[in-house]
Amino acid sequence: MPNASARPKHGRRARRRRREDPARNELVSSSLESAQQCLFSQDYGTAFVHYLLVLNLAPVFKDFARESFRFTLFKWTEELDSVGRIQDLFDCYEQALELFPADEVILNSMGEHLFRMGFRDEAAGHFHKALKLRPDYPEARENFYRVANWLVERWHFLMLNDHGRNRKYQQAIQKAVQSGCSTVLDIGTGTGILGMCAKKAGAAEVYACELSKTMYELACEVVTANGMDGSIRILHMKSLEMEVPKDIPHRVSLVVTETVDAGLFGEGIIESLIHAWHHLLLPPQRGENEFQEQSATGRVIPAGATVFGMAVECLEIRRHHRLCVSEVGSLSMAAAGELRSPVSCSPEPDESMEPYTTERLSRLPGGYKPLTEPFTALNIDFNNVQELEGLSSREAQRIYLPVTQEGELDALAVWFQLHLDEESSLSTGPQEDTCWEQAIYPVHSTKGFLLKPQDELIVEVSCRDAYLRLCSVAVLRGGHEIHLDKRLDPQHPGNPMSNPNPEAELCSALACLQTDQHQTKDFSMLECSEMALLNNHDYHQNFCSALAKLISQLKVKWQNQERGSGVQSDSADCSDLLYVLDVSEGFSLLSLIAASHGHVKAYSSVEKHKQQEVLKRLARSSNIPEQHLEFWLNHVEDEQGMLQRPSREKLWSAIILDCVETCGLIRQKLMEKASLARCLLEEGGRIFPEKIVVHGVLVESDTLLLESAVQGQEPTLGFNIAPFINQFTVPVHVFLDFSTLECKHLSESVELFVLDLMNANANYIDRQVKVQATSAGRITAIPFWYHIYLDQEISVSTLSPNSHWKQAAVVLQQPLEVRAGDWVRLTVKLHKSTISISALLENAAGQMEQ
Repeated sequence: MPNASARPKHGRRARRRRREDPARNELVSSSLESAQQCLFSQDYGTAFVHYLLVLNLAPVFKDFARESFRFTLFKWTEELDSVGRIQDLFDCYEQALELFPADEVILNSMGEHLFRMGFRDEAAGHFHKALKLRPDYPEARENFYRVANWLVERWHFLMLNDHGRNRKYQQAIQKAVQSGCSTVLDIGTGTGILGMCAKKAGAAEVYACELSKTMYELACEVVTANGMDGSIRILHMKSLEMEVPKDIPHRVSLVVTETVDAGLFGEGIIESLIHAWHHLLLPPQRGENEFQEQSATGRVIPAGATVFGMAVECLEIRRHHRLCVSEVGSLSMAAAGELRSPVSCSPEPDESMEPYTTERLSRLPGGYKPLTEPFTALNIDFNNVQELEGLSSREAQRIYLPVTQEGELDALAVWFQLHLDEESSLSTGPQEDTCWEQAIYPVHSTKGFLLKPQDELIVEVSCRDAYLRLCSVAVLRGGHEIHLDKRLDPQHPGNPMSNPNPEAELCSALACLQTDQHQTKDFSMLECSEMALLNNHDYHQNFCSALAKLISQLKVKWQNQERGSGVQSDSADCSDLLYVLDVSEGFSLLSLIAASHGHVKAYSSVEKHKQQEVLKRLARSSNIPEQHLEFWLNHVEDEQGMLQRPSREKLWSAIILDCVETCGLIRQKLMEKASLARCLLEEGGRIFPEKIVVHGVLVESDTLLLESAVQGQEPTLGFNIAPFINQFTVPVHVFLDFSTLECKHLSESVELFVLDLMNANANYIDRQVKVQATSAGRITAIPFWYHIYLDQEISVSTLSPNSHWKQAAVVLQQPLEVRAGDWVRLTVKLHKSTISISALLENAAGQMEQ
């Protein structure tokens, strides 16, 4: 051991080495001067290199140069981002964080880049670090809330609040361990709850794996807090990458998992279990009558599943997956070609399509109508590796379903029963009080096809790529098969085909097989929200009216100016056209609607080639001159420069901004975009919309509480989990269908906030609103929505039944008890497009901050 009290040798020389070096000082001084000059001339890359040199050689300048260094870093990485030099961008941030490891602004900015690139786990880590350094940093907090919705999905809270589900899993694991399964692997551990159940039941060895970095770190915290960190080994990896003895010392006797989604196989459980049986699990029990020690054989919980389905009619599903209107804002859609959502199931795998989406049938606005009785689509035994391996090669099974009610076929709804063991099971059915949604297989090609009680619907079930695929392929009517993918009526694509003569109807359907061969060559895919937007008749009609009014006013002004100058211009001259820019996100027809009014040159922000082709076809069919529709992204270098003048000589007559996200939140940087847009308008020009009014209501909703955080003071199955998972609680619940939310209204709706996009002086950052309770109860949340004013008279509501938008709700951290007649004071704040609300009972102490 070194002599700690001994005086260090060569002390004088050590001190001498720390004396100032004139050459170094000269280099630092000249580099600092060069950095500032480069910054002034906007040569950010060179400035960044000079700052790195200065701050590495002379850390004493860190405080002095911090702000300039940040500014240089952000500008330089913006340039790198715009030219696709992503690795260089992240290298710059890594170098910056070596110099300033505790700089919350740099951490937050790097997190934003990571999130945009799809690295959500890593982004969350940076936002979380920034918040720990500065808990009141609003940008990091809002970013963390946004990423938290991706990383810890809301079903984690529902699942942990589902006491029945938790108890059944615990009992099945306990029974297996007590019968001899002493070594356990928890695949996709999440919070670690199933692994802890195994350890609590007496398992000698417990291993767990988790792919998500966020959930892995969370599970480690939870296991440590429950005193099991020495007895449960958690691995940050896919189970498919695990090997014996590299990752676990030997094969285990029990695998527990809940890596299932609403479509059962979508989380990869089949592939995971095949790998586990071959590499991680002991061999299964060979026969029912053959006795073997449980510790010498392997098994899986859940043991298997049964999949059920039924055909349904549902307008809400229909309008999100296929075109239901023949006209959009005065534009005929006949020339659009085939438009459909990316959710489409066929027996053959297609990487561009998702086979199903998910919905909670019990919460769909407008409800649904069952057209068949529930049927069994599939049985699967997770303890039979041969059955698992044969699933993908299994021949598609045809099932004939008697139609029980007349209705339009919109989708197949699918759910399952998860058999934990021989005695216990969980159901995800639409009538169950469960944390699960159902899988929805929309039907695209049966527009107008009415199923009738005498029909039989033919459904094919397959698992070609380990995804469960259900396809409605045909209808058996009068002894003849009518193939649904050939059933479109080319003359009347928007109307149901009905014929009082069954034979004539059958002949007509068969004739469509011959005439529909070339109907799908003009095919374009739209997101589900984009399809619902196209089907929103009121939205487009109101935009059409507001645009017509503005264009008429500007034409009159232009004509008056022309008469006053005595100069007649050629109406075909593009320099005299009114210029309209639509910067809506995704697919939008608003630019085309503007151009259809004549004397308008419209610019669309539609980016995808196939979608641009749709607009061109519609323009031709509406007799809009080709030169009157252009695609704006072809004229700008990158999306960050979207808002600029159409040309050096021109300003915009109208700029259409996309203000509200489909999830129910105000779009980020909306007010900054509006501020820039106002500077680009000609005299008399307008931003659409001109104003957004936020409305809300006080409600009591246990559902929102259960979906937002683990509730109650009692531990979950005796484990301390809530404080850790609840770190990912977010104050605003999004993608809400307010019309079907289980809640009690405690007030009338009130105006909460106004955002004026045309008049900056009318805006504010916070507002106090007094609301009177109309009923007694606990205020748990404040759902909110928007009235979007295109002008002073014309508006659309995000709460209307045919809206393509969902709603959002602020969930209070602590419910507020009120009696009828009580007054509640709400403080509503807007920070960078994010709304926050706090509630205070008048004449009462203690404010519930949100």
